[in-house]
Amino acid sequence: MRVLMLSKACVVGLYQQKLERIAEAEDVELVVAAPASWRDGTHVTYLERAHTSGYELVVEPLALNGSFHAHFYPRLGRLIHSVAPDIVHIDEEPYNVATWHALWLARRQNARALWFSWQNLNRVYPWPFRAIERYSLTKADYAIVGSAGAAAVWREKGYSGPMSVIPQFGVAPDTFYPRQMFPVTGRSFVFGYVGRLVPEKGVDVLLRAIAGLAGSWRLVIAGTGPEQQSLEMLVGHLGLQDRVSFEGFIPSVRMPAFYRELDALVVPSQSRSNWVEQFGRVLVEAMASGVPVIGSNSGEIPHVIGDCGLVFAETDKQGLRDCLARVIQDSELRAHLIQCGRERVLSLYTQARIAQQTVDVYRQMMHIPRS
Repeated sequence: MRVLMLSKACVVGLYQQKLERIAEAEDVELVVAAPASWRDGTHVTYLERAHTSGYELVVEPLALNGSFHAHFYPRLGRLIHSVAPDIVHIDEEPYNVATWHALWLARRQNARALWFSWQNLNRVYPWPFRAIERYSLTKADYAIVGSAGAAAVWREKGYSGPMSVIPQFGVAPDTFYPRQMFPVTGRSFVFGYVGRLVPEKGVDVLLRAIAGLAGSWRLVIAGTGPEQQSLEMLVGHLGLQDRVSFEGFIPSVRMPAFYRELDALVVPSQSRSNWVEQFGRVLVEAMASGVPVIGSNSGEIPHVIGDCGLVFAETDKQGLRDCLARVIQDSELRAHLIQCGRERVLSLYTQARIAQQTVDVYRQMMHIPRS
């Protein structure tokens, strides 16, 4: 079966590992269309050709780059006609213009089509996105969602077709792996944060919590965003200039080495009326790397962590500080979290597992009658 996947997320080099695993299936011929870059606010991620064996990676022009809801691929019709896919895998939310456009073109070509969603809040969108969503719910042959919460949302919204819960991407355990153990005593304990610097990610709560933490520690913040200047000012106000560093954006291929420099990762997300944490990919990357994780109870974070990390109530500064203190002081707890986290990722979140589940969906789709 010939599969055309449309994915702006696959500009990230490490995400392409899943594509290589999908392409290993003997009955799959995979073509992936991705833009040359994707703009997220002020940050631009350029296409990284890091893992491109076994499938064809096509660069497609993207209209309205940076507009999450309104972007689309204006030359996609030509590509679909050229590839003549059996399945079009639309790696986009069902309310986006790109999804409607690709789904409409796929149906014209008599190809089966699916969309992917992380959306775990039942939100009402304005026109035309509400109309696009309705079209996607009624015309798609299959849906993949990243969490049980997202599955519940789309059932509530009326999607009645076949659906599978599969995270969008996993991790390769031979890329994200633990460092050789060495004692924490005698050096500063290194906490890390990885993600956008925006209010809903709760970095200000982390800074206020860690400011009252005893002992020898450092905090390394990797990421960019509009809150960086205010967070740097908060670091100065709290007197943490010698303990907190801002590393900026780190390319995906350098992230495994970054995790191995950490002693714990913190994900302090805070829910908003229009957003809760949808997965927390950095959690599984850190757990695979043998790094204990601490996360708030926003959205999917507790479900991703399971029993293999510490969870605190979002915005609870003292609760977070208690978790930070526990992971510093309790070496047995750290050892347990390191082992448990790695085992959890190996059982649930590898690229190979997610690729196999995705190929199983493709095979199911080939038996769906054409309407």
